[in-house]
Amino acid sequence: MAQKPILISGGGLSALLIAQSLRRHNIPFQIYERDASFDIRGNGYRLRLSSEGLDAIESVLTPEHFQRFYDKCGKTGGTGFTAYDAISGAQTEHRDATEVATLASRGGKVVGIARGEMRRIFYEGCEEHTHWGKNVIKYELTPDGVQLVFSDGTKSPEGSMLICADGVHSKLAKQLSDGKLKVYDTGARGIHGQAYTTAFKELGEGVFTFRDTSRPEGDLFVITNVRSQDMDDPTIQFGWTLAAPGAVVQAPNNDYTIVGKQAADLAKSLTANWGPRFKPLFDQMVESEAAFWKITCSSPNGVPEWTNQPRVTVVGDSVHSMTPAGGIGANTAVQDCALLGRLIGEAGGYKEGITAAYEKEMRVYGGAAVKRSYESARASMGIGELVDTI
Repeated sequence: MAQKPILISGGGLSALLIAQSLRRHNIPFQIYERDASFDIRGNGYRLRLSSEGLDAIESVLTPEHFQRFYDKCGKTGGTGFTAYDAISGAQTEHRDATEVATLASRGGKVVGIARGEMRRIFYEGCEEHTHWGKNVIKYELTPDGVQLVFSDGTKSPEGSMLICADGVHSKLAKQLSDGKLKVYDTGARGIHGQAYTTAFKELGEGVFTFRDTSRPEGDLFVITNVRSQDMDDPTIQFGWTLAAPGAVVQAPNNDYTIVGKQAADLAKSLTANWGPRFKPLFDQMVESEAAFWKITCSSPNGVPEWTNQPRVTVVGDSVHSMTPAGGIGANTAVQDCALLGRLIGEAGGYKEGITAAYEKEMRVYGGAAVKRSYESARASMGIGELVDTI
């Protein structure tokens, strides 16, 4: 009898990386994603990869696949970390790369990659197993498996188990945890933008932050990473991330799905009086790439416990949503995929006890990661107490 596939809900980074793990172990899988196509969603900002994150990705992908991935990553050394007053241009802090051990990933370099590029590489080989335009609303257990139920009333074929990787708004995560998995609004808001390398020439190489303390509503904070190997190619774009309290960054009609000119215009307005070394990042931004975002986070008090379901579990933002601080969320998500994929691979497919073993270990490192992400964002982005769920 043919082995029933493992069902994966979602088509983002976590979903595709866990699929790669199953693919490498020759375990059948099917991916169900609500987007109509691969390119419909905004792929967002650039991610900094930790040594743990890189190790996890390398353990999942084949050596050849990982090399293609790593070749696409930017590697930054240079001046290390430097902070500036955004308006006066005065340097407020500097640490050499050797002093910021948490920044470096491999070979003393800061390693990063655009989310879209990372997602495209993780998608390789998954094309024929992916079903687009499938809006999952719940799952149903069968006597010998599990099925997904879609918003149009149809159902997926029966799977041996289900991995929920459908992000912060996951209905499946709430169903599995009986509502215990919650995502909170931090009150902070952001804009991601990109500009061609020529806009970054005055900065040099390194990791840079700019802080504008001129507003009574709260500070405006920007971080960017300039890498030397791409510096002289004017066709390449570098990214930056801007964050501030909601009173400073307000999307039209409170719609944080807006991308393009409206987000770009607000970023330019907010940085209009910034120093001449920094203004080109915003004045010369690629307007179509600008995007608002609402900064959310799971509880920093630990990943909650729920009654284990042997055939269903959760990975990534569905179980531990984090702020953008330090790229901790993505690095933790890929660790989920490496751990769960290894357990399934060692068992040769679904086996009772896998989800319990995975969740026990994930709660330890996942809970610690959410706490680090939250505390880092409080220090750098001025977010407050978590109150409202989303």
